[in-house]
Amino acid sequence: MAAVVATSAVLVSAPYASAASGQAQPKPVVTHVKTVASFDFAVGDAPENVTLNPDGSLTVSMLGGSAGRRPALVRVDVSGHRAVLVAGQPGDMITGNTRGLDGSVYHNVSSTDAARSGVWKLPLGGSPRRIAALPAGELPNGLAIDQAGRTLYVAESFKGAVWTVPVSGGTAARWLTHASLAPAESPLPLGANRLRSHNGAVWVSNLSKGTLLRVPVTAAGSAGPVHVVTSDVVGIDDFTFLSGRSDVVFAALNSPNEITVVYPNGAKKTVLTSADGLASPTATVVRGHRLYITDGGFAKSRDAKLQQGKINFSALFAEAAS
Repeated sequence: MAAVVATSAVLVSAPYASAASGQAQPKPVVTHVKTVASFDFAVGDAPENVTLNPDGSLTVSMLGGSAGRRPALVRVDVSGHRAVLVAGQPGDMITGNTRGLDGSVYHNVSSTDAARSGVWKLPLGGSPRRIAALPAGELPNGLAIDQAGRTLYVAESFKGAVWTVPVSGGTAARWLTHASLAPAESPLPLGANRLRSHNGAVWVSNLSKGTLLRVPVTAAGSAGPVHVVTSDVVGIDDFTFLSGRSDVVFAALNSPNEITVVYPNGAKKTVLTSADGLASPTATVVRGHRLYITDGGFAKSRDAKLQQGKINFSALFAEAAS
């Protein structure tokens, strides 16, 4: 994969001629979009977050609470077959999930019940247990693990904060509270939404402010100065990076029904829209040349599903060079 990305980075594809206009048109960055699995929104299967597994399968969080039904953590294999890993309590929401170095799956539970709200761990071959409590009635949303596999980062959306939790469990600590994480007054006032630990920093999206933020992690493990990578991406939900070394981002914009690429210099490019079948995209993840997208189905269509597309690397980097 590293060789493919390095090679693609120096390629600039020539535009192809449009038969209709006779003018050069850029090649699409994502092609061959198809549905891998369809879900039933009416029973709470609103996919909210997704994590890659080594065997090619994906772990998908089903929100549940959006329909007042039981949330779930589900494994979806490459054929679209799914198996329930964790069944939550009706009225709760399972939001972000991530995978530990030992194969354990961590997930957030948002609940009005103080006995359930917090970060949970599903060890390989074991049963889920809560490893850290978070304030009931708040919205623990995004969840990420640092590259060392020792610390979990949690984005809280109602008040706008980032918490840390040791993977071994214990007391959650507020790692960062900052005006940039707070929600804006909007029809959907959600601030710090999703996050990723990447290249020595924690990257955070703010849905209602439409920003993508980068927060360096200091040598002591504390938060450094907040840097705005880009703005005017209103509705940004989850996002992923092209690779572990690349700062190119594929962001899911929930309300506009778009997938947008954000380049390291802050430039943006919309690469997929509702015309490609998007239905309230909530999360993205990349494996090689494949882009996976979870669609929450919050629009009238209730078209909840998991999609897959093919990344055209030469077109992706041609856009960056243009």
